[in-house]
Amino acid sequence: MPMRWPDFLNLRRLEGRIVALFLALLLVVQLLNLALISQGIGRNARASVAEELAAGERIFTQLVEQDAEQRGLIADLLQSDYGLRQLVGAGIQGDELRSTLQDVFRNLSERGEASFIGYANDAFQLVTATDPIAGQVAPMLRGVSRQQQGRTQSQIVLLGDKAYQVVVARMRAAGLGGWVFMGFEMRQDQLRELRRIANIEGVLLSRPEHGAWTVLASVLDTANTELVLRELPTIAQPGAGGGDRVDQAAAQTFQMHIDGEQFQARLQPLAHGGDDKRLMAVLLLRSVDDALAPYRQLQWMLLGLSLAGVAVFAIGAVLTARRISEPVKALAGEARRLGAGDYARPVTRPSRDEIGDLAEAFEAMRQGIRAREEEVHRLAFWDPLTDLPNREQFSQALARRIADNDQRFALLMLNLDRFKHVNDVLGRGFGDRLLRAVADRLRHLLKDEVSLIARLGGDEFLLLIEDAGATRAEAVCKRIQRDFERALSIDDQTVDLSAGMGVSLYPQHGRDSAMLLARAELAMHAAKRGQSGCEVYAPSMDAASQESLSLLSELRHAIDAGELRLFLQPKVDLHSQRIAGAEALVRWQHPTRGMVPPMEFIPFAEQTGFIRQITAWMLHAAAQAWIGLEREGLAVPISVNLSTRDLMDQDLAIKVADLAAGVPPSALCLEITESAIMDDPQRALQTLEQLHALGFKLSIDDFGTGYSSLAYLKQLSVDELKIDRSFVMNMERDIDDAKIVRSTIELAHNLGLSVVAEGLETPKAWTLLQTLGCDQGQGYLLARPMPGDQFPDWLKNWQPPDLGDARASTILANL
Repeated sequence: MPMRWPDFLNLRRLEGRIVALFLALLLVVQLLNLALISQGIGRNARASVAEELAAGERIFTQLVEQDAEQRGLIADLLQSDYGLRQLVGAGIQGDELRSTLQDVFRNLSERGEASFIGYANDAFQLVTATDPIAGQVAPMLRGVSRQQQGRTQSQIVLLGDKAYQVVVARMRAAGLGGWVFMGFEMRQDQLRELRRIANIEGVLLSRPEHGAWTVLASVLDTANTELVLRELPTIAQPGAGGGDRVDQAAAQTFQMHIDGEQFQARLQPLAHGGDDKRLMAVLLLRSVDDALAPYRQLQWMLLGLSLAGVAVFAIGAVLTARRISEPVKALAGEARRLGAGDYARPVTRPSRDEIGDLAEAFEAMRQGIRAREEEVHRLAFWDPLTDLPNREQFSQALARRIADNDQRFALLMLNLDRFKHVNDVLGRGFGDRLLRAVADRLRHLLKDEVSLIARLGGDEFLLLIEDAGATRAEAVCKRIQRDFERALSIDDQTVDLSAGMGVSLYPQHGRDSAMLLARAELAMHAAKRGQSGCEVYAPSMDAASQESLSLLSELRHAIDAGELRLFLQPKVDLHSQRIAGAEALVRWQHPTRGMVPPMEFIPFAEQTGFIRQITAWMLHAAAQAWIGLEREGLAVPISVNLSTRDLMDQDLAIKVADLAAGVPPSALCLEITESAIMDDPQRALQTLEQLHALGFKLSIDDFGTGYSSLAYLKQLSVDELKIDRSFVMNMERDIDDAKIVRSTIELAHNLGLSVVAEGLETPKAWTLLQTLGCDQGQGYLLARPMPGDQFPDWLKNWQPPDLGDARASTILANL
């Protein structure tokens, strides 16, 4: 038998998860605390090291200045020496003077540890010196004397691979005069003193303009000095300050590792005389590990305290977890008992805390489960609004009916017309009462005809008619239609009822419940589309449904694949006989069906909402066509049709402006049918106002075929009316159509609108429209719609038709 771990060590048990959670939270907090403390210690140590390095730089500078001051005293004493002043003042010339001075300087050099001592005349020409290198220093004295006006001056001079501290004193002897200068090689004196005072290591460096660093002096041993030189070029490379010469005032701070120890370094350029193409700097090093050493003991103490805290916390977590888990285990046993259906024994309360409250909740649950089970069963299988069986109960009953009995039956699905409108106008409360009234009417009307009535949801009902074929099912539908002819009165409101009904038959239309329900629904939708009241399922309905799905998918692909084509039909100014514009039309060049006319896909696109994508394509294509015409000097306005769904889009104005970018608003005319305006006049007015404000010309298309109100018409920000072709094509033969055309033209002109007549197909119609004052015409007399790329050539070659003696005097006389 395998060993069983204690519950507080088993993460699958509540006790183990509680302990693990508490310890994990504590560990996270402690680790985060230690990490923050460690990070803070490191940050503070590095900041302290940086301050020490900055202070070390100042100490080094002071040490150099102190040495210069002390050595300046020696130079001042030398130029004040009575014998030397007497020698110079005696006016001795030539080799005798140089020999005498050289002996004096050599003696002083040996006593003062000077690398060289020299004397230069007032023209800064070397007279004599103890070392030839002084000849390179003498010309530099001119700059020192200009910079400083004290008795003694000093400067660091870099000569070759050595640095010298040069002090200069003015010889004030009568007669010859000149300058006495002394040079002291900079070795390790200042660096050793710096290490003694501030515990900072130092290296004095020089570098050619395009070379590597070399060591002038160092307090490090040879091996560590070489390590510094290998690591230094990667950090202080020539050009690191933005050019090939390091800025003399800029110090660089960086990290270095020397012999396994971390150092923070500060490289400070030093000003010097001498070779201008060499750089001089002092590298100051401070051990970060030494700076962190005092904090290590503190970190170990904190770690020990954290571990002790974790141990104490772990013991407390185990005790707390057991106190929580034991009552929970007891309640788990009670829950298993209740789950098995044992509701006889009450649940006892194990404690007075929240676990006890949970036990009381279990007891309340035990008492209410039976009542709720009955309620749940009722809700699961009955519609609470109408007390009819719901979809689930009907589906199960239908499945049992098919399994138990092979006799025929009919399935009738009923969907109320305009129910959403009732909800929107009279409220959902009234809609609920209407559904209950319909359910009651169906129950009483069909209690002898129907074996089962159910409500599927919303305004849909299902009826099962036993031993029924198509004839009897249609008779039941007609009976329902006749009964619905009686208006329904609810709360002093009278509602006319009508419905679309679809029928599927067993076994002709399917042998399982899902297929019968689906086909009854297809028939119901067909009845609503055709407004026939009732339809029996036919296989063609499946094909139509599949074809609709296929057509939508193909339409989406048509835009992406570039299958849509822009066609243009010209419009003519009836008075000047010039082409005044064109209407943009869309055609679909299907890869297998060929050229698909718009009536086969535009209504479907309207129904599905895809018309917005087609409109967007049309606007873009029309804008590009206008640009092409304008490039050839043939630009005329192009009209584009907007659908009802387009007008309902609150962002239509912004979208049109974006799609027509690159063309002036006057290049496009937007046509809207009056029926589209009247679907939602207020929103249409708002959208048209926005388009008008952007400068687009607006036109009402197919005017006269809808039911627009003149009260709305006078408020619309439109520029043009288009008379429907049905009136124009018949006005030569029908005096009433001619009167409608004349009245429409007069109405439009009175409202300040221009008029376009569609259906212009004969010279006689041209003459009649011209006489009635119509502004423009459009029709087959000019041209049929043509591909957009053919329109420019047609426009160049177009000639007005010969109207001959086309007269309309007879019609005009009767108007």
